Amino acid sequence: MASTVDRFNELVGGLDYPMYVVTAADGDRRAGCLVGFAAQCSIDPPRVMVWLSKANHTYQVARATDTLVVHVLTPDNGALAELFGAHTGTEVDKFARCEWRPGPGGAPVLADCPQWFAGRVLSRHDTGDHEGQLLEPVEVGEATGLGRLPFQAVADLRPGHEA
Repeated sequence: MASTVDRFNELVGGLDYPMYVVTAADGDRRAGCLVGFAAQCSIDPPRVMVWLSKANHTYQVARATDTLVVHVLTPDNGALAELFGAHTGTEVDKFARCEWRPGPGGAPVLADCPQWFAGRVLSRHDTGDHEGQLLEPVEVGEATGLGRLPFQAVADLRPGHEA
């Protein structure tokens, strides 16, 4: 008989939640990673929580800044999902492989992902192997309604870092 953890992992592994790329810059370094753990958690005031793996290079950079950019991936963003999900920033300069510009707080805004928002980090929450970053939106990109790239479309990617 399968354990509760195995059964839970099977259950949530079949969910099809949206995928994001979160970017950060601390003045000296820039980083970005594919993120599947994110949720709006308040309407008024607007708040979003994104969770970053503690094993990830982006987590280290994000801890040294107060602004993150959250890119809502569209079905056309499969290449960005692979770049930011299957490579680690400790080995690859992901930003040399895509178009971007400095955004709020210096965090990179990806040119090929027009659905994004920048958030000021209000607090951080240790939740196990990931840390939640509670964000207050401070700027929003001009595009909305372009759809989303679901988890099942990237489920076969081999991560640059294990969670």
